[in-house]
Amino acid sequence: MSTLKVIIASTRPGRIGLPIGTWITEVARRHGGVDRVEVLDLATIDLPMFDEPHHPRLRQYVHPHTQAWSAAVDEADAFVIVSPEYNFSFTGALKNALDYLSQEWAYKPVGLVTYGGISGGTRAAHAIRQVASVLKMVPVPEAVALPMVFPQVVDGEFVPTAANEQAAGVMLDEIAKLEGALAPLRQPAVASTPA
Repeated sequence: MSTLKVIIASTRPGRIGLPIGTWITEVARRHGGVDRVEVLDLATIDLPMFDEPHHPRLRQYVHPHTQAWSAAVDEADAFVIVSPEYNFSFTGALKNALDYLSQEWAYKPVGLVTYGGISGGTRAAHAIRQVASVLKMVPVPEAVALPMVFPQVVDGEFVPTAANEQAAGVMLDEIAKLEGALAPLRQPAVASTPA
């Protein structure tokens, strides 16, 4: 059973990331490329600034918030990150959430839905791809960029254009292909027994 998790990266009051995240979650559920779609909203998860005494690659977590975050990320097979662009990059909350873990991210495809001013968050997408690649995630080139998106949020709901829907579908197609192809790499290594 494959699971896609939608990470909503904006945590500020009045954010439009939540309605955009709700939209892409529903699109992913209708798409059917994975069995299950869930949301990881960084505003409600509310991780403190990284506070583990050990390096994440060791997976020796001492705090319950880290253990819960590790379990939530570990059970995913793929991700969609919904992020605004802040100062030509992405949110501090997302960087912190990524930095908390290491192995849990590996060999999982990630699609990006970015938004903001005229660039549509494309500079944030570029910055996320750099970090995701170091964590051994596999960013798909197909993405959803939402320039000057604010008028598309009406009464707390994101109203997509046909182009938004099409871009989302193409991105989710690629995520589904890669999720299946990368699945063997996500399996724990089995130690061979001596003959």
